[in-house]
Amino acid sequence: MELAPLLLLLFAFTLAIFLGFELISKVPSQLHTPLMSGSNAISGITIVGALLALNTMEGPAAKWLGFAAVVFASINVVGGYMVTDRMLAMFKKKDKGGPRP
Repeated sequence: MELAPLLLLLFAFTLAIFLGFELISKVPSQLHTPLMSGSNAISGITIVGALLALNTMEGPAAKWLGFAAVVFASINVVGGYMVTDRMLAMFKKKDKGGPRP
């Protein structure tokens, strides 16, 4: 593999990290729940892509890398839904514990 494509990929990855950090850090707290739901959908697409890549790859190292991608994307989706559920629970009315009519 040539060095130029690898450097271009590393540059794009580094740029994505800084851009993502800047965007997320400027989001008001009222928008975190809708953004979390959107990122869960994107992670679901990542799982599908990882499964497709796992199916088409050859070699043991590629298979393990694809398996790791599926596992990490699944953890991201489950964790994202758990955080979203917890955030939405904060907005539910609490029961006072008194007798019901």
